[in-house]
Amino acid sequence: MPEYTPHQQKIIQRYYANQGDILQQRIAALVGDLYLASGKKSDSLWKTAASILQKIGVPQSRIDHLLTKRKPELLAELITELESKRS
Repeated sequence: MPEYTPHQQKIIQRYYANQGDILQQRIAALVGDLYLASGKKSDSLWKTAASILQKIGVPQSRIDHLLTKRKPELLAELITELESKRS
């Protein structure tokens, strides 16, 4: 593993410190894409959303419910709930 300069180390530390916020922003951006997607693209986006939700720490039962319903509105509600908990 290469040696990092102190400046690079701080950047890496800030990235991991804010990773939860970054993932929440990424899942929020996926909602709009899910509204517009269909077919294989939609399947791929739902898999990505499930992966992000697991990383955020959403219970698996809730993720499974979202994947069976496949309604972007439900995902948007979950994101709103997560953002209210963050504040």
